[in-house]
Amino acid sequence: MTAQLAPASPCINVCVLDHASRMCTGCRRTIDEIARWGGMSAAEQWQVIARLERERVQAEARAARVTGAPVG
Repeated sequence: MTAQLAPASPCINVCVLDHASRMCTGCRRTIDEIARWGGMSAAEQWQVIARLERERVQAEARAARVTGAPVG
């Protein structure tokens, strides 16, 4: 079995924490995910990346329904 490579950090250097949701408004990770990122396994990091991608796609779909713009 080969080791899985870790993804790049999703940080975009727009670090603003929303205290109500306990998420960064830049990268959309939770405070816990940010704090643990360096100690997470590659598999755990990829799970975070997958969640962020799912949420991005869902947000785009919601915005498209509101504006009538195509998703993509």
